[in-house]
Amino acid sequence: MPSRTSAKSAKAIKAASKSSTSPWKGGKSGKLPTKRNIPWPTIGAAVVIIALVGALAAYLVPKYHAQEELKNPSAYIDGVVKKDYPAGQHVSSTQRVAYDQTPAFGGPHDSSWAACTGVVYDKAIRTENAVHSLEHGAVWITYNPERVDAGTIDTLKQKVDGQPYMLMSPHPGLDKPISLQAWGHQLKVDKVDDARIDRFIKDLRLNENTYPEVGASCANPTFDTVNPPAFDPTPPGPGAVGMDGKGATQGSMTDPTELGGGLPGIPGLEGLSGLEGLSGLPEGVPNIPAPTDAPAGEQPAAPEDAQPQPEQPAPGQ
Repeated sequence: MPSRTSAKSAKAIKAASKSSTSPWKGGKSGKLPTKRNIPWPTIGAAVVIIALVGALAAYLVPKYHAQEELKNPSAYIDGVVKKDYPAGQHVSSTQRVAYDQTPAFGGPHDSSWAACTGVVYDKAIRTENAVHSLEHGAVWITYNPERVDAGTIDTLKQKVDGQPYMLMSPHPGLDKPISLQAWGHQLKVDKVDDARIDRFIKDLRLNENTYPEVGASCANPTFDTVNPPAFDPTPPGPGAVGMDGKGATQGSMTDPTELGGGLPGIPGLEGLSGLEGLSGLPEGVPNIPAPTDAPAGEQPAAPEDAQPQPEQPAPGQ
């Protein structure tokens, strides 16, 4: 039989085991470990905010690209070369510019622009004058006379002749049959029926987002359209003005001669015959010279056969 002492020891061991810490009963207290509270409302709010930002970006980004496309749709014409050039850098009629592109479509240029009121030049014109026309918002169509036929030239003429802010001329040595230039933009094509030609003209002619001198005229009565300054195919030489503009003078964006078609104070109205040169009155209207022999402050004598005029009553009578 077990002794009384053994029985007491067994009871003590049993009691100790009941009061001991157990990992299955939460330690001394016998409770399960307390769970960490997860801030679900905060997480939910953050998820909603992230979703809203993503949706807003998905909504605005296409609109931004659409606005950019509206500003300069030519950016989506395949083959268009685009470069940025500073504006208003002028050279004299005797200076050359060492252009970085052929034909040039930006950079220093002659202070006098080539008339671009739908003029079709039969001769190659000086590049420095034509580039100034581009600064006014015109499109300059050039072609290699050795690589196009008469039909191609006629088709190009129809796109230019009489059209405001357009000009066209041959360009000897051109590496493609046809090349179109606008300020900072160029497109070279092989065929006159290339649909990109019309799109280039539509997107860049007078596009105020792509050329610097918005509002400048294309009429220039001082530019000889019959015998224009000739194109010089020779290299410009070491004395030429570089594309950095060193040696050029800075012109004014508000020069009244540019805004007025070459005549200060007179706006250029392209497309209206008889206004470009303003050299005289319209046909059929006589020029009446001002009297030159009448002393200042005196009225010319009335003709002898003039009828006397009745006296007018003084004011208040």
